[in-house]
Amino acid sequence: MPEHVRIHEVGPRDGLQNEPGVIAVADKVALIDLLSQSGLRDIEVGSFVSPKWVPQMANSDQVLTGLTPRAGVRYAVLVPNMRGWEGFLAARRADMTTDIAVFISASEGFSQSNLNCSIAESVARLRPVVQAAEDAGVTVRGYVSCVTDCPFDGPTAPDAAARAVEMLRDLAPMQVSLGDTIGKGTPERVAAMLKAVLDVAPAADLAGHFHDTGGLALANIGASLDLGLRAFDSAVGGLGGCPYAPGAPGNVATEAVLALLERLGYATGVDADVIAQAAAMAKGMR
Repeated sequence: MPEHVRIHEVGPRDGLQNEPGVIAVADKVALIDLLSQSGLRDIEVGSFVSPKWVPQMANSDQVLTGLTPRAGVRYAVLVPNMRGWEGFLAARRADMTTDIAVFISASEGFSQSNLNCSIAESVARLRPVVQAAEDAGVTVRGYVSCVTDCPFDGPTAPDAAARAVEMLRDLAPMQVSLGDTIGKGTPERVAAMLKAVLDVAPAADLAGHFHDTGGLALANIGASLDLGLRAFDSAVGGLGGCPYAPGAPGNVATEAVLALLERLGYATGVDADVIAQAAAMAKGMR
């Protein structure tokens, strides 16, 4: 049997949060419901951040309300602080599995720009969120941004990425997604970063999150596969970027990742035809 690779679809959140204007709830729900029919098992659907800073995510509670849950699919939302946790709790549904994601940066410059605090302070802010999630039986996933490059500080040292992963996992033994946020990573530099991170976390607890700025996202996925990673984030239609990272275009497209993994002989359980339909729908939201 071929090895399985798990795809974490981030288009409805990490993708749409960087598209201009606020996407209608009905359109978001239609996209997510279509994605949930594709065989994907992880779909990130919204974010409980301040609408002042990310207005595109202001309707995430309505999105959760409007979804038609599908058995076997884990839905996720980004929760940056305790206020976001309270918003999530108010919108949480008993009839669907909803995880939360938390994030920090591997670079101080991006942490200050995005969160207005140091990396250490950002971890301290997340501690009560992670504890509340554990107490409520909610699975937590972590993100580390700028693992190879920062738009403010330049290249990120591999040991800085490893320290950030270690700090998150000291809060709870969560899976951590490693973000090449502005897409400047190369296979060689991604491999060097991963070798440092693998000293503090097993490959089974890591995921790759690549943007395609330089056209190297698929090559970076290949380098990550060589080092044992079997989980990757992608955005249908190549949606998104990062509103706090100048120069960050869309995430690597889910349809492109599926094609790569099929060529390499990996199984995903995801229907490429349904993803193609969803990609057309997503591109129409731009």
